[in-house]
Amino acid sequence: MMMRENTTQMQTMVVLPQSELEALKGELHEIKSLFLNSKEEAFRNRWVESEEARKQLGICQRTWQAMRDNRIIPFSQFGRKIYVKQADIDAFLESKLIPAQ
Repeated sequence: MMMRENTTQMQTMVVLPQSELEALKGELHEIKSLFLNSKEEAFRNRWVESEEARKQLGICQRTWQAMRDNRIIPFSQFGRKIYVKQADIDAFLESKLIPAQ
């Protein structure tokens, strides 16, 4: 015969004044916003390899080489590897944005 443990959890109720609850909600919302903004900033500041940048822009290797030769998008080169900041790719695409009418 198997015996089962009784695992009941006690719940505690906390009573807060409405003003403190609202202040706590505001602080949690602020923390959430800071977290999401820092996550987005980290994504934009990451370095991507040349091939990924080229694919994001939807261009061929020759066009990508011409863009680098003409310094259209800033890049960094270490040996034969080329890196581009995600923020620079985004800024380039934004500069080519055609607004809706």
